[in-house]
Amino acid sequence: MSEPLVQVKRLKKYFPVHQGILGRKTGDVKAVDGVDLAIRRGETFGLVGESGSGKSTIGRTLLRLTEKTEGEVKFAGIDLFSLPAKELRGLRPRMQMVFQDPYGSLNPRIRIGDAIGEALLDHGIASKAEARELVLETLALCGLASYHIDRYPHEFSGGQRQRIGIARAIIVNPEFIVTDEPVSALDVSIQAQIINLLQDLQERRQLTYLFISHDLSVVEHLCSTIGVLYLGSLVEVAPRDELFGSPLHPYTKALLSAVPIPDPAAKRERIVLKGDIPSPANPPAGCKFHTRCPEATAVCRERPPVFRDWGGGHYAACHLIGE
Repeated sequence: MSEPLVQVKRLKKYFPVHQGILGRKTGDVKAVDGVDLAIRRGETFGLVGESGSGKSTIGRTLLRLTEKTEGEVKFAGIDLFSLPAKELRGLRPRMQMVFQDPYGSLNPRIRIGDAIGEALLDHGIASKAEARELVLETLALCGLASYHIDRYPHEFSGGQRQRIGIARAIIVNPEFIVTDEPVSALDVSIQAQIINLLQDLQERRQLTYLFISHDLSVVEHLCSTIGVLYLGSLVEVAPRDELFGSPLHPYTKALLSAVPIPDPAAKRERIVLKGDIPSPANPPAGCKFHTRCPEATAVCRERPPVFRDWGGGHYAACHLIGE
């Protein structure tokens, strides 16, 4: 099997906590705490979990928009965090990001044609005349009209702005795109259009996605492999059908139990988790999920479980599997 396009090993990202008048460091927020994952070329890897689990931090760190604390991130075999600034800049067109808030990621004073074509000029990929032609082609590819090129961000709807964000990402012909909750702020009908657009672009351009979301219905439709994140750590990773058909971790089971079934006759037992997700600044000892797990035992409170392969590429970290 060929090497994954993106390979992550033991990735940690801690944010220091400072308190007092002198601003002394008193601890760390462990946003990402020892994550391993591999994203194969051409696939859509889904990353799910509750708010505050570290999904967005992982996405930003994979593109080196945020510096790591520990670990290794390789893109096409290249160690991103060992690259000097000039070489990293040369690699940027191959890795792009679509943000959750398209309006917040656009400069309100810049016409969208200039915003989309900006990277072409900055990286010397095209001349100004060539850039305009490429922008028009990309607008059409993303379902926007040529007359949109001279409009400003406030003149568009939320769905159109997300199309602009996607156009800005794909215009430099990237290989890998991190999509951070790209449809969570959109109406359901518009969500379907954006998802279809992402799938169409993937087929046309042979794109690889990291798709970050909290909506398991969307993830099931779009992703081929899914990782479940809890408090900065992966608790389960599996192919889509395997994860939805035979989840192993109690947290995954609880998440899936909340997904609506489009059949009034079908019934599913809802697993309601008690309490709130603990603070990443002070995570529980042992298994991080034991404070909310309905099946937790003494061993869960004493030592962290090992993240291991249970067969067929189905990974999970839980003391209770197989008991």
